Order: sequence, then structure tokens, then C-alpha cells
Amino acid sequence: MPLVVQTTPANVPDQHQLQALLDGLPAIRQSRGHPRRKPDAILADRAYGTEREIAMVESRGSESFMAERSSTTHGSGLGQLRYVVERTLACFGHFRRLKFSYEQFGTHFQAFHDLAAALLIRTRWANRYLRF
Repeated sequence: MPLVVQTTPANVPDQHQLQALLDGLPAIRQSRGHPRRKPDAILADRAYGTEREIAMVESRGSESFMAERSSTTHGSGLGQLRYVVERTLACFGHFRRLKFSYEQFGTHFQAFHDLAAALLIRTRWANRYLRF
């Protein structure tokens, strides 16, 4: 489920957005205790795999599953875990309005992404309780 959605211009590198995404995570309620503020692990592709970003994630107390940029191996090695992220991004592509930016302002484009994320979460929660 998408917890944080952030749109940027096309010429902004991905790794510059990681800290803003982690800061934007909402508190997640649990059955007991204080709400969680940090994830157990961060999954990311090579775009986020700089030494600085990996160190920043580990300093926040989360485990880093980021493929290093300097590595010569093919792929990130995340396999099925990475598929969940790619599937969610593909679901955003099902909203025709988001495929191309018709908006003049970035705030409008961000609002449509937030609306799409809310619809995805609602659909996934509704299907979670269906039992056949």
C-alpha cells in the first residue's frame, strides 16, 4: 500500500527524494504501544544506492536493502520483494489522468496522485476482507 506519494519534475534525481519520503511517513498504529514512525527495512533500486543514502537509512535504524551503484551484478537481488513496488507503480498507470501530465501546476498533479493512492488503498482494503 502506498504510504507516501511524492511527485517531482522529470529532471530531479531519485536519490534526492529519499529523505523527504522517509520524513513524510505517517505514524502507523498498532494493536499495542506507540505508533511506529520508522520502517523495519527500506527496499530500493540502484537509483537510491549511493553510499550517502544507505548510511542515512541505516542511521535512522532501518535495514537497507538497496543495491549499491558500484556493484557490477545484474539487478538489485530483491526479486519478489521488488515486484510489490513495481506492481503498485503499475497500478498508478491504470489511472488515465496520471499517464500524462495535463496540469499546469505541480500541486494539481500531486493531488491527483494522492487521490489515486487513496483509491488504491480503499480497493485493497475492500478486497482484503472478501472471502470466497
